[in-house]
Amino acid sequence: MAIGKVGVAGCGTMGAGIAIVAARAGFETIVLDSRQDALDGARAQTESFLRKSVARGKLAPERLDEIMASWSGTTDVRDLADCDYVIEAIFEELGAKHELFAKLDAICGPDTIFASNTSTISITEIAGGSGRADRFVGMHFCLPAQLMKLVEMSRGMNTSDQTWEKAWKFCAKLGQTAVETKDTPGFILNYFLIPFNNDAIRLVEQGVAEPAEIDKAIKVAMGYPMGPLELLDLVGMDTQRLLSEAMHDLTHEKRAACPAIVKRMIAANRLGKKSGRGFHEYGDTKMFGA
Repeated sequence: MAIGKVGVAGCGTMGAGIAIVAARAGFETIVLDSRQDALDGARAQTESFLRKSVARGKLAPERLDEIMASWSGTTDVRDLADCDYVIEAIFEELGAKHELFAKLDAICGPDTIFASNTSTISITEIAGGSGRADRFVGMHFCLPAQLMKLVEMSRGMNTSDQTWEKAWKFCAKLGQTAVETKDTPGFILNYFLIPFNNDAIRLVEQGVAEPAEIDKAIKVAMGYPMGPLELLDLVGMDTQRLLSEAMHDLTHEKRAACPAIVKRMIAANRLGKKSGRGFHEYGDTKMFGA
């Protein structure tokens, strides 16, 4: 069965970016979220992002309306029943993912492939609560998904060869570059990135340097397009806490443990770009800065 309709569960920064990737690649795309205001905001910011792409000459003007016509949102999981492929991009909590996939399994057709954008939780564990472990893959997009091409693809222990081949081809049709990883905590990128970002946070915590100076040093010396604290502000302190706690629980790596300052920043609503202030201050809270 060919993939025609794609569901994306969760329209936070990551889910909204994945939805752009799917709709831009020509797939009918439906985004699920529990909050209508989140869906409305994601749609408005998606259109704004695409208009900016047109202005920069990266997208043909006639494609904007076409892409937006392919994008729809819903608060009702039943609207994903006829999707051929569903990508989960909700928060990093195994029970919540199992609950979502159980609902999807009850309504989606037997050929529908499920994927998780998790960056820390075992694909095999998530698939074990999905009702279709043989038709389940890990598909970890890089943030921001609509700009970054890399996707870490992971098999669960029970992922069938047929599912894997179809998922790999689907990733290519999205215009993304896939790398195969084992089902291990953090895969490739977050295995390095979570401890690295926590190290940068601890530099701030210990008063070694100001956030802007740390970001500048990393960008200039190492050629990174974005500093670690800028990236953390985009990810969000609440998400970084969940990532760190999940990674630390699985690996017991000291550098993966969430720094205390992150918890204080969450309490102070200094979540990053989405609240207007994190390690840096922002003039707007739009997820794509568009």
